[in-house]
Amino acid sequence: MWSRQRGRLKPLCCGVEELRCRRREREAALRKARREQQLVSKRLLRDEALEEAEEECVAMIFGEAEIQQFLQLAQRGTEEKEREGALVSLRRGLQRPETQQTFIRLEGSIRTLVGLLTSNQALLQLEAARCLHELSHSEQSAVVEACLPATSYLLTYLSGHSSDFIELCLYTLGNLIVESEAVRRQLLPQGIVPALAACIQSPHLTVLEALGYALSQLLQAKEAPEKIIPSVLGSTLPQHMLQLLQPGPKLNLGVAVEFAWCLHYIICSQVNNALLITQGALSTLGLLLLDLAGAVQRTEDAGLELFLLQKQPSLLPEGLWLLNNLTANSPSFCTSLLSLDLIEPLLHLLSVSNVVSVLVLTVLCNVAEKGPAYCQRLWPGPLLSSLLDTLAFSDTEVVGQSLELLQLLFLYQPGAAQAFLQQSGLQALQRHEEVAQLQDRVHALQQTALHG
Repeated sequence: MWSRQRGRLKPLCCGVEELRCRRREREAALRKARREQQLVSKRLLRDEALEEAEEECVAMIFGEAEIQQFLQLAQRGTEEKEREGALVSLRRGLQRPETQQTFIRLEGSIRTLVGLLTSNQALLQLEAARCLHELSHSEQSAVVEACLPATSYLLTYLSGHSSDFIELCLYTLGNLIVESEAVRRQLLPQGIVPALAACIQSPHLTVLEALGYALSQLLQAKEAPEKIIPSVLGSTLPQHMLQLLQPGPKLNLGVAVEFAWCLHYIICSQVNNALLITQGALSTLGLLLLDLAGAVQRTEDAGLELFLLQKQPSLLPEGLWLLNNLTANSPSFCTSLLSLDLIEPLLHLLSVSNVVSVLVLTVLCNVAEKGPAYCQRLWPGPLLSSLLDTLAFSDTEVVGQSLELLQLLFLYQPGAAQAFLQQSGLQALQRHEEVAQLQDRVHALQQTALHG
């Protein structure tokens, strides 16, 4: 991932610019990888009780005749149980890509399913929605496009009373939104943003988590900066999202992670980050990270993994990504970060994981590259000892980011290099001299420390 440097570090302005460009290139690659991972990461919501009851039945591949029979029974069956059972069988068949393809080729199949979705019988509505959900999870774009006639009804049902049904509609819409521009083009003028803004006031955590997923999928769209994010920022969604990220006993990790993703996409768009700041984004994020850092400090090593790494590993990285995106190109946001006294709590997070360590160090580099005044405020306290500790890590990403932060400190903070030498910094660097990805940066840092 790291691009190797040739020769020694260039003079001051070029050296800083090289560090900045290298880090931006790396972050762009990481963001692209994260976005692609999200794009293919559709959600599949299945009822565990139903799955257990049907676990002995293997999902079969159905042909046109069988699909037609299920649809006819669901429409015209003499008993409700018979009609519901036909849809259950169809739903299980739609778990197979072959059945999905046959289904969408069959004339009138989607129209029939939409008719059942809009019927006045709740059980049939629910099973029809589950069939659409199976289709929405397909990896075949033609299957997703075929669901277009159902999207308006799914949107309407977000204002219903059943939290389970709303949750199912949200995950289905989220799956469809991310893959189909036609779906987004239809839903935007129909008011998907106001509908989501109404949903965010739900008291049900399952609905909020599903909403966060659907909104994050919408915000990933290529047209989001021009056509979607301004509308989202003009709604009540940002204020509610920030409330759901407030630390405290009511904080739900699953919900918080989903909305951290939403803020990630909004901030990366650079549409109007100043508005988010006036609404308290930086202070909310600062308080959240302070709370998490405090939890790390309070937790014994033996229990640290169970607190953070197994239960919910995503919240810290997502919070740090947000902090990185806010501070990357903004001296004022870096000043706010320093004013919130977040530096020492951030340093406590270096012990959590390699991923977290890289992000913490990236945020600190964002601050340091802003110049001497910022490095002067970074320097007091445990920063140097923390960086010497990270140089003992074996992970090249962590060590590489530590080297970049040290280089910035040496360039901008008088006395930093001398303090590094006095605390056996050169010996700490020696263990990385033979690591191919780090050799050039280790050599450059040694030269800066010794000769300025």
